[in-house]
Amino acid sequence: MLNHAETTPEGFPKVEGVNITRFAPGQKRSTAKATRFISARDLCELEFDPIKYVVPGYIAEGLTLFAGKPKLGKSWFCMEIGLAVAEGGVCLGDVRCEQGDVLYLALEDNRRRLQSRIRKLWQLEAMVHAPVPDRLHLATEWPRATEGVAAIREWIDAHPAARLVIVDVLAMFKATAKGKDQTLYEADYLAIKELQSLAMETGVAIVVVHHTRKSGAESDPFEKVSGTLGLSGAADTTIILDRDQNGCTLYGRGRDIEEIETAVQFEKLTCRWRALGKASEVRRTDEREEILSVLIEATEPMNPRDLSIASGMPRNNTDQLLFKMAKAGEVLKAGRGLYVHPERSTLIPVSPSTPDKNDKKIRYEDKDDPEAWGNA
Repeated sequence: MLNHAETTPEGFPKVEGVNITRFAPGQKRSTAKATRFISARDLCELEFDPIKYVVPGYIAEGLTLFAGKPKLGKSWFCMEIGLAVAEGGVCLGDVRCEQGDVLYLALEDNRRRLQSRIRKLWQLEAMVHAPVPDRLHLATEWPRATEGVAAIREWIDAHPAARLVIVDVLAMFKATAKGKDQTLYEADYLAIKELQSLAMETGVAIVVVHHTRKSGAESDPFEKVSGTLGLSGAADTTIILDRDQNGCTLYGRGRDIEEIETAVQFEKLTCRWRALGKASEVRRTDEREEILSVLIEATEPMNPRDLSIASGMPRNNTDQLLFKMAKAGEVLKAGRGLYVHPERSTLIPVSPSTPDKNDKKIRYEDKDDPEAWGNA
């Protein structure tokens, strides 16, 4: 039986540096990378550790693509969660984070701006003489693409308690040009795939900051991410910070997290973001309060069209909400298609009526004129 040899067999052209292996009949071919598989039964018998959250409910291990419009407050958000993780403190109002080392690559900022941002975010802690955490590491310059990923790996290796890496922003980290034969989708996918692989290998959460399109014509917030679907396709989680006429909302969708739709508010005094609750419930409460605030100031009953204009709400939303509020007694009906605030019930006109031959009520505008009643 022949044994395979690393020399070029007779009859084959000899090329310097190239060897051709010859196998005997029936001899198994070995490959450099054998395919690794597992049976479904064996897989189901395995026990895995639960998903580790860096910011519980929002940011888990793996790569998170965090996108939003320019100047909306993404960098404030990232610095806030970076400080919270480095201290083992809270962010978004009351979300407590497990302590660990943090690397923040603020590639669009300088040290002066970072110092100012940290001091504003830390002002409440400074009042009780709490020192700024030294487990938050910052850099304003960093290598790009593959070289940059290698540098992040070195930092993770040097910090066994590493929990979070923030890359702010993607445009300053990815390669400056796509490969010659790459499609735009492939270029976007590969721009963060190396980071995603590093995050999964090390168990460290990596947040990559990116922008959304300025047009904002898409109804699905996840379709607003600038670039192709390759970016969100490579990410484990995508979080969108969006703002409309109702306020700011955090939308989240990913492989390991539950879908997020949280109403958030930026507190200008403390420069921190605060989670208000589930967006649909918060917005519904806000819209009800808006309608009531308009009605309490009204000098006469109002119809849905006027309420829609005064409150700035879409007409359909106004119609549906008025129906629910009237049913719950939160507003009073003052006639067909007219509403008043419960505390302004005196605005409801009182008109006497009498049934006609068809048992329909006849209403009189002059309730104080008895002769008008007789003329009926």
